[in-house]
Amino acid sequence: MKNLYIKKIEFRKDIFFRITAGIIVFWLGIAFFSHSQPDLTPSLTTTSPIFSDQLLLDGYTQTYRSEPKEVILAMIQDDTLDDYKMAASVRVFRSKFSQELFLREKRALEKILLRRLNRTDSIFVEIEVMLTLCHMDRYKYFVSMIPTLIQKLDHYNKTVNEIAYQGINELLKNQNRTREARIVFNTLQKNLFLSRKRLSNIKEPDEKLKQKLSLLRWSIKILGTEELNKLPKEVIPLL
Repeated sequence: MKNLYIKKIEFRKDIFFRITAGIIVFWLGIAFFSHSQPDLTPSLTTTSPIFSDQLLLDGYTQTYRSEPKEVILAMIQDDTLDDYKMAASVRVFRSKFSQELFLREKRALEKILLRRLNRTDSIFVEIEVMLTLCHMDRYKYFVSMIPTLIQKLDHYNKTVNEIAYQGINELLKNQNRTREARIVFNTLQKNLFLSRKRLSNIKEPDEKLKQKLSLLRWSIKILGTEELNKLPKEVIPLL
């Protein structure tokens, strides 16, 4: 009986040591593997941003600039594509291909972009699509898209403000169309009247207000200085 008891103890010890050794080998293997593989995750140091909308959009845009039109269009129609990749692909399409379309192709692509606009929950995709539609057909889309884009200038996200403002400026650059100036002026006029109480206490405009005032000055330059009389009095000193 004594020998049997001793054998049981030795058997249990053997099981214990085998399990312990297995655990040690397992963790050593993980440690070795993690040190031997390249780090594919973003840097988490305090000197570089963990998450930046602007960097992601610009990075994907730069990556996709070398892609042919067929690939970019396939990406735009891919419902599973990441929002940042989708916004970047629409931006690349606008800058490279939107001005070289035949009539039938243009109509088909308008439908694709409108479908994407109706399906997206991403404000970045929304802005890029609206700007692209305006570039493709100013007369058809300017009146409906620009007021919405101007509203984005009040968004809490700085990247949203910036891409909306830069996109509008790109549309208005070297343009002096009265119809478009009237749309911009009327939109800003309503916006500024709604915020006139806040404007009365402002001495130095912040970035968002500077963007609006810049667009307002563009519209007044085309429409004439008599439009100043239609603005709230609090705006005049800021101009």
